[in-house]
Amino acid sequence: MSTAPLTNDTGTASMTLVRKIRARPEIVFDALIRPEQIMQWWGPDSGPVLFAETDPRPGGQWRVRFRMENGDEEESFGTYLEFARPRSIVMSWRWLSTIDWESRVEISLRPIDIGTELTFTHARLRNEEVAAGHERGWSGSLAKLVALFEAAEEKTDD
Repeated sequence: MSTAPLTNDTGTASMTLVRKIRARPEIVFDALIRPEQIMQWWGPDSGPVLFAETDPRPGGQWRVRFRMENGDEEESFGTYLEFARPRSIVMSWRWLSTIDWESRVEISLRPIDIGTELTFTHARLRNEEVAAGHERGWSGSLAKLVALFEAAEEKTDD
């Protein structure tokens, strides 16, 4: 797929979320890069992920398409820029719908007593309004990621 030339040098806005997850960093890291696991948590609401493709290595590409509850479909894609298993992932981010703008996602994982502290930053966004929208979307995605591991923990407790 060819990509349009970028119109931004650096966006002016960003958002950061921190979540505690009941799983070791190695396990959480895998959920961030394996398509079959991405299918379980990506997207802002309960709508399905239609496909997820990853080549998890520096320079590798990723692509995810999902449908929201209202029926709208979105597709995002990018390149893994930094990859330090199980501590961090940095990747470029582009929406298929606004292909001329590239932002940056940085995810860091830190071991804590209950499992992992995940810090998620989406930077180089166009403005604060866009950052607020991404914060709402990523909040939904990360809530599903946290719930995925809570459900797994409950199954092992049975």
